[in-house]
Formats: sequence, structure tokens, C-alpha cells
Amino acid sequence: MPNYNAQNPPYSIFPDDVALAFNSEAPATGQASQQFALPSYAGFPENGRTIRWQVSFATAPSAVTIQLQTAMNDVDAQYAILTGAANMTTSLTAGDNLVASGVRANFVRAKVTSITGGSGVTVQILG
Repeated sequence: MPNYNAQNPPYSIFPDDVALAFNSEAPATGQASQQFALPSYAGFPENGRTIRWQVSFATAPSAVTIQLQTAMNDVDAQYAILTGAANMTTSLTAGDNLVASGVRANFVRAKVTSITGGSGVTVQILG
């Protein structure tokens, strides 16, 4: 998967959707996943939305850090972890199941910031 997929428009994640940012892949350090749009709808709370995401491995790495990055505009340079958002990073080599809260963004993606060993990285973003 490329470091940044310029698909226009990107796929959207709606409630009850499962988006596979990485699907049993072998991303290198610094590699970002496909981006996904987070549609806005009536009743959107002012304090941000909640995004559930899961990380798993076919073979556990000895060390790993994966971030859930967001952006207001679908521009590679704007993707980052928002200040004040919770549960946007994991370093658990056995996998993780997280609920990111306080997310104020229009787009989301996963990024492997470091990985040593392991295989079959899967990151699911749950709408």
C-alpha cells in the first residue's frame, strides 16, 4: 500500500462500517495507510467524535508503534494526532483494541511510525 493514496474522493466510513487501513500487510516504518473520509451528519457533537480501531498481527513484532492520524483536509502533510484526542497511539505487540475520543476531523488513516519484526499487520477502523 502506498505511503499516501490520493484516491479522490476517498472511501467514507459510516456507522457500523469496518475499514481496513492495513489488511494482513507488511508496512515499513513511516508507511501510512489508505485514508478514509469521516462524513458529518446532523447532530454531530461539538466535542468531537469517537472512533473505534483495532490492531492485530499474524506474527507479533518485537516492537511497534502505530498511530491513528486525522486531518481536516485530505492533504498528506496535514495528517497528525490531534492535541487533546485520546487513544490515538498503540505500542502493544500483542495487538490492541482502542476507542479514540475527542476526534475533530474529516479524514482518518493509520500510520506505522516504527516496527521491528512481525508480519501480517491488520488495522481496522470501525465506523
